[in-house]
Amino acid sequence: MTEPTTPHAERFTLLRPLLFTIAYEILGSTTESDDVLQDSYLRWADVDLSTVRDTKSYLARLVTREALNALRARARRREEYVGPWLPEPLLVSDDASADVMLAESVSMAMLVVLETLTPDERAVFVLREVFDFDYDEIAAAVDRSVATVRQMAHRARDHVHARRNRFGPVDAERTTQITEQFLQAAATGDMAGLMALLAPRVTWTADHGGKATAIRRPVVGARRVAALMARLFAVAAETPDIRFETAVYNSAPAVVVYTGEHLEGLFVFEVIDDKITNLYAMRNPDKLTGITTPRRISR
Repeated sequence: MTEPTTPHAERFTLLRPLLFTIAYEILGSTTESDDVLQDSYLRWADVDLSTVRDTKSYLARLVTREALNALRARARRREEYVGPWLPEPLLVSDDASADVMLAESVSMAMLVVLETLTPDERAVFVLREVFDFDYDEIAAAVDRSVATVRQMAHRARDHVHARRNRFGPVDAERTTQITEQFLQAAATGDMAGLMALLAPRVTWTADHGGKATAIRRPVVGARRVAALMARLFAVAAETPDIRFETAVYNSAPAVVVYTGEHLEGLFVFEVIDDKITNLYAMRNPDKLTGITTPRRISR
């Protein structure tokens, strides 16, 4: 979407990376976030700017409400979704890794945890913990009282930290090195090498949506995941025109898989304490349509 050059457009464009990040962290979907921003801009274009005291707060509130509406609508559709659900992969256009909290907040692991919150709890957690909005601003965004928002923030924080207790610097160079070692071991069928890099309870999760060939349920355990990866690479070695390209998605190392020019899927690595703890694979073609488009994020 390209807005005309107007005072409304100038303010919106300036804050677009922040607004996109808010929407994405609430929704876990780049395509839905784009829709939310477009709908939000149409509403914003009709606002009398003389009544807006704080553009950032106003637009954050507007985008949050639109994102919550989309999230609630999707929650009703999720009952029919086939197989595991994962966030849409996010390709960041600039280096956000220096901001530890921002990098962590868009990680696959964090977004998966946020899926276990209610829509309102998720919005409150994102606005408070990631973007440090005041409770009164958040209350206005979710149409709840300040007291209720404080309780929701506390409950959501405890819930997230119980399931995602790592909020610290990640050694990107070391993580990339481990990923490359893993890929080399998988390509050569080196089971011992694979096992050495995997956490005991490592999990492979593939989102296929019933629309692509994939492992239908999460695979848990180092030996099972190692065997799976060795088998996948062995099949790939016999497939004409298949290629693997390394990349960074959701602030983590990833591998994008192509057959010729056709995008087959990708998987994202989570590495903690020098061990691969999760492999998130995206195979659902509906969620692959925009993954090569870089997005700017900020907070």
